[in-house]
Amino acid sequence: MNQPLPGASNALTFGILSIVLTVLCCGPFGAVFSFIGLSSAKKAERLYELDSTNYSGFENVKTGRILSYIGLAIAALYLIFGIIYIGAIGAFLFAAASEGGFQ
Repeated sequence: MNQPLPGASNALTFGILSIVLTVLCCGPFGAVFSFIGLSSAKKAERLYELDSTNYSGFENVKTGRILSYIGLAIAALYLIFGIIYIGAIGAFLFAAASEGGFQ
């Protein structure tokens, strides 16, 4: 009987958390969970490559890696949109101040 691959469930869990936390509450800070998920997936993959006959659950590693990349991409988009948003507000305030709008 094969034993579960250590770190495979962690990779999957952190991949799911990266997407959920990025979308629901934390924005770019959800990227931290993406990096943790990718790290867990890499460790589990190395262990699986050493002895693939004794372990099961490599599908969780692949799924966790994909979800972590998706969470990282969403976090990057949130970060880019946030920078653009703050830049637009700054440009608006600068334009209003230079026209004498703030006295």
